[in-house]
Amino acid sequence: MADNEINYSEITPEIRTLAEEAARSTVIDSELYLKYDVKRGLRDLNGKGVLAGLTHISDIQAKKVVDGKEIPIEGHLYYRGYEIEDLVKGFTAEKRFGFEEITYLLLFGRLPDRSELESFSNLLGSYRSLPTSFVRDIIMKAPSRDMMNSLARSVLTLYTYDDAADDISIPNVLRQCLQLIALFPMLSVYGFHAYTHYHDGASLIIHQPDKGLSTAENLLRILRPDSEYTELEARILDVALVLHMDHGGGNNSTFTTHVVSSTGTDTYSVIAASLGSLKGPRHGGANIKVIQMMEDLKENVSDVTDEDAVRDYLWKLLNKEAFDRKGLIYGMGHAVYSISDPREKIFRSYVELLADEKGYSQEFNLYAMIERLGPEIIAKERQMYKGVCCNVDFYSGFVYKMLGLPEELFTPIFACARIAGWGAHRIEELSNNGKIIRPAYKPVSPISSYIPLGDR
Repeated sequence: MADNEINYSEITPEIRTLAEEAARSTVIDSELYLKYDVKRGLRDLNGKGVLAGLTHISDIQAKKVVDGKEIPIEGHLYYRGYEIEDLVKGFTAEKRFGFEEITYLLLFGRLPDRSELESFSNLLGSYRSLPTSFVRDIIMKAPSRDMMNSLARSVLTLYTYDDAADDISIPNVLRQCLQLIALFPMLSVYGFHAYTHYHDGASLIIHQPDKGLSTAENLLRILRPDSEYTELEARILDVALVLHMDHGGGNNSTFTTHVVSSTGTDTYSVIAASLGSLKGPRHGGANIKVIQMMEDLKENVSDVTDEDAVRDYLWKLLNKEAFDRKGLIYGMGHAVYSISDPREKIFRSYVELLADEKGYSQEFNLYAMIERLGPEIIAKERQMYKGVCCNVDFYSGFVYKMLGLPEELFTPIFACARIAGWGAHRIEELSNNGKIIRPAYKPVSPISSYIPLGDR
């Protein structure tokens, strides 16, 4: 770095001192949240979300009311009124890929017939083509080490290639959403290849998608150097995409879609904001933490088949004595589900099949052991307002690892699924002519009088 060049990443002593002052000035007494009955995180003490809107798109059920009391039940997830388990059973029983079919359902509120599905799949296939020189001029220039940032930048740049970028009529927004659904796999994978080429010296591979293949097949085709994959690999990735497509209107990134859409801004800005939300480790990045936690466990437990040794490690996790010392067993617990996460239940059977094919049966047994022990240990160590169950993130990272997907693409693949849900929710927000979303915040600072500069 030249002597006169600014290091934009440097935290100077002055910045550090100012940061400490900024932090002190914004700390709020936790008792005030109770005093004013503020639902922190828009959730009550039992984890129930504040009702902020209505949606047709999807529904989560984890409780039922019996004699006026809410009782936890096995979790259920519905897309447009259809139970997710029934949908997955439906297309897998016929050995079909489901992502395109369920995208149609989320967007249009009904299941397509055979002709409609074929036409819709062809439409998505026709959109799997980036603007001329986009890969060279955008993706390959200043590639980001974070694929979610790379994906968001690509989405925002697509605005400049769209002659009707600011048109928020429903036909135009649908067109934009379909194009983004089709392009997300390419934007994600190409961004990864560009970064590993320029920063790690890897071979630069840019495979063109096959417009006749499913989204899951194309993801594996353009990622792998030889474009080869097994049918089981593609079908399990397809199921993973379907399970991650939507999860009620209140998850953070989908709520972001509603919030930013309510301002009347363009589709690209909305989706970039949703990507920023999903990037957060408390939302879309949890499966990476599961993988890292499991690697730490294997390094620190000499015999991973010893249930007592694994139990002791999990106890250390909860007591901030192991891994990242955050006091969390990653992949355990969910904001809504308490007895079971329906996505995890569906996924688990496919995980075991893939583990057998890939030679990961012993590691699968370790995951299964932790799935059984984790909730038991958490219940003993923590005061819980509701039960704890294994969530979908617990196994999804393991699946991606067995598929040979790099960790850098775990969250972008989540986005490749969730973009379908975001598109449906954006159209829903715009179709209902809602007001701009603007929740209230209560000020708790005392009123002060201005002090002239010389008197301070």
